[in-house]
Amino acid sequence: MEKLKVATAQFENKSGDKVYNLQQINDLAAQAAAGGAQAIAFHECSVTGYTFARHLSKEQMLDLAEFIPDGPSIQRLTAIAREHNIAILAGLFEKDAADKLYKAYVCVDKNGLVAKYRKLHPFINPYLTPGDEYVVFDLLGWKCGILICYDNNVIENVRATALLGADIIFMPHVTMCTPSSRPGAGFVDPALWHNREADPTSLRLEFDGLKGRSWLMKWLPARAYDNGVYAVFSNPIGMDDDQLKNGCSMILDPFGGIIAECRKLDNDIAIATLTPEKLQQAGGYRYRKARRPDLYRDVIGQQHTPEQKVVWLDNK
Repeated sequence: MEKLKVATAQFENKSGDKVYNLQQINDLAAQAAAGGAQAIAFHECSVTGYTFARHLSKEQMLDLAEFIPDGPSIQRLTAIAREHNIAILAGLFEKDAADKLYKAYVCVDKNGLVAKYRKLHPFINPYLTPGDEYVVFDLLGWKCGILICYDNNVIENVRATALLGADIIFMPHVTMCTPSSRPGAGFVDPALWHNREADPTSLRLEFDGLKGRSWLMKWLPARAYDNGVYAVFSNPIGMDDDQLKNGCSMILDPFGGIIAECRKLDNDIAIATLTPEKLQQAGGYRYRKARRPDLYRDVIGQQHTPEQKVVWLDNK
């Protein structure tokens, strides 16, 4: 397995404007390829936009969603990948022939679709159907998995994906800067974003505090460290519908260390070189080998009715 150069991206998407969003993906993919990246990852629903979907009817969702791989956005992503010779990971709403709706995330290269994943724990719109399988696929000699946003908060999903062989887990999100029961959470005032050139400090304090990055640092490094995997986290920046997001797209190594991070208050990419040696040097590799499933197989696998509080947050 050779070294792999990966980029993570952040950008301000426009709700429902696939042409605009795909152009941003094209521009950032070109920038990443020029920097030597062999793959670039974008956020959840980066093609379509995300938060505005909380207001959409099923008919509107079906109009927004696409078939995969035959829909126009996958074709456009493939063309971008071919033009810049880079693999692209991006998200959109998917529909099937039975009019079921999914939150999907895809990997494409110059030859077309490489992998598709459906979010296991979707919300934002009540008409979305949960996915029902983990996905691990080959990308440039590396085993890769995908878990979308909330999927990563259910720690069994991350461990299962690692046990299925993933060396890298792509973790696209639209997260942070929203109310929660945890201390310090809440919306960030959009006025700070619009005034960011004159006063970046006030915005950075909000973005980096408990509403944003400080909360992320409570759990994201642990996902990489405990499982001995590279984690590629991507998140939008700027206004997503009427809610402000803080970016912080980053790549973590199997030690839980941040090896690349977007820090601009703007569209940005960050590139890191992934080396296979770290996969076995990291503690997570030893911890997986030391597991004793005889002790907890029945505990972890006991029957359970999933509960998920679904909230479509309004910024009021």
